[in-house]
Amino acid sequence: MLKEGDKAPAFEANDQDGNTVKLKDLKGQRVVLYFYPKDDTPGCTKEACSFRDADEVYKSKGIHVLGVSTDNEKSHQKFISKFQLPFDLLADTEKKIVEDYGVWGEKSMYGKKYMGTFRKTFLIDEKGKIVKIFEKVDVAKHADEVLEAFGEK
Repeated sequence: MLKEGDKAPAFEANDQDGNTVKLKDLKGQRVVLYFYPKDDTPGCTKEACSFRDADEVYKSKGIHVLGVSTDNEKSHQKFISKFQLPFDLLADTEKKIVEDYGVWGEKSMYGKKYMGTFRKTFLIDEKGKIVKIFEKVDVAKHADEVLEAFGEK
């Protein structure tokens, strides 16, 4: 189980366009790594749109936003296009990142159990250290909460 102060696990995955994104290539930048269950579902859309609406502020503060789900590149492309999302979404189809960050596990909906991604956000500093973990996410206000946690609000 990761905790604040830990070194962020290295990752490498394709974004929606098939470009490889590696955490080590983002060294020197602050990174928001937000995990969400599924493209184009109500809660995930609200969360993505909250980051979209705050994008100018994030860019002006030099904060790099990355969304991660187990959806594939094509699904991410549709999601980005439909909601004009200005940041990259990583396709963790092999579930390596979600497992390394401890956000993959058994969930329950309407009494049915299934495996899925927990909605959780990690703030990573310029040196690759986790400075904040959001265990509970208010999807509509999350982008503002993240800025506040980075001391930018």
